[in-house]
Amino acid sequence: MIKSKIFFSFIAIEIIVIAFLYTDANHTIAARNAEVQSKRELVRKLSLTDFAVFTEARYTRHPSQADTFSAFQDFPSSMDHFPAGSIVGPQRGNN
Repeated sequence: MIKSKIFFSFIAIEIIVIAFLYTDANHTIAARNAEVQSKRELVRKLSLTDFAVFTEARYTRHPSQADTFSAFQDFPSSMDHFPAGSIVGPQRGNN
């Protein structure tokens, strides 16, 4: 009889803890969404570009700002000088 009371007490405590964590997670998600919205507003007001992904070539630093031919500006069939060029693919146009 005592083992069952201990078991049910343990289960009740676990349910309370899980309910607390669930409500805390919902509060955290709401706070995170508000933070993201305020950062988006700041970026829009300051007219900032996207973050710098790599520090090498200009077409890998800001992929959305580069043209499609900038990787081959020295010579059309030249090899890419920077290792990040093999990681960052060409940007797709709005077709």
